[in-house]
Formats: sequence, C-alpha cells, structure tokens
Amino acid sequence: MEKNNHSHRQLVIMKQSLFDQGLLDEQFIQLEELQDEANPNFVEEIVTLYYRDSLRLISSIEQALKERNMLDFNKLDTLMHQFTGSSSSIGAKKVKAECNLFREYCSAVNIEGCMKSFHQLKKEYASLKKKLEAYFQLARQVGLSEAECHSK
Repeated sequence: MEKNNHSHRQLVIMKQSLFDQGLLDEQFIQLEELQDEANPNFVEEIVTLYYRDSLRLISSIEQALKERNMLDFNKLDTLMHQFTGSSSSIGAKKVKAECNLFREYCSAVNIEGCMKSFHQLKKEYASLKKKLEAYFQLARQVGLSEAECHSK
C-alpha cells in the first residue's frame, strides 16, 4: 500500500509539473473529469487520437512548406487551424500557442516566421508527447497497483 501511495504522489507531482511548465491547460483537467471506471483510459485514448491526427497534419504542413516559391498561405492557415483545434481539445497549451503564432505569420505572409514557428511547434509537440507518454505509463502502473489492492 505504501508503494502505491508513493506512486500516486509521483503521478500527482508529474501532472502538476506539466501545468507548471505551461505544457497543459485546464482543458486537460476537463478531459480527466470525463474519465470513469467504465472508460478508465479515456484521456489516454483521446490523446492517442490527437497524436495520430497531428502526425497527419504535421506531414501535410511540411509538404506545403516545401513549396517555398509557391506557398499557399491559405492552405497552411487551414491546416494549422485544424492543428490548433486538436491541440486545444486536449489542453496542449504550448503547442496551441505555437499554432496561433504560425497562423499570425501566415496572415502576414511571412515565410521565415512560418518556418521558425513550425520548427518550434514540432519541438513543443515532441516534448509534450514524451512527457505525456511517461505520465500515462505511470498512471497505468498506479491503476494496476490500485486494482491489485482492491482485489485482495
């Protein structure tokens, strides 16, 4: 039981650090509030769908940015609008902020700004993904040990 309490405290601290670092916002908490015993992995499943969708969008944006001499800023803005919405839906605060900055550069028809912002967006995305994967891994361990305690 003591090990479980320690793991649970670790999970709480890890989650708080994601907020303290500005990686997540209150939308993530709202997602967690929708999770229950009937669907204990709800948030992780939603975030996994976000990753799948995001990879498609990142790839599409990369393809569009390769057309440097014929950039379609409307297309880029549309793709980034989708990415912004997806990021918002899981509470990916820093990723969403970079999406919005990218869209501002699109509005200003600023190629260099778009490139710089997209590079930073990919860094923020990778950082969030890595940290959330560690968080969900610990959450699964805590969930398993709690289930073991309840079955004894």
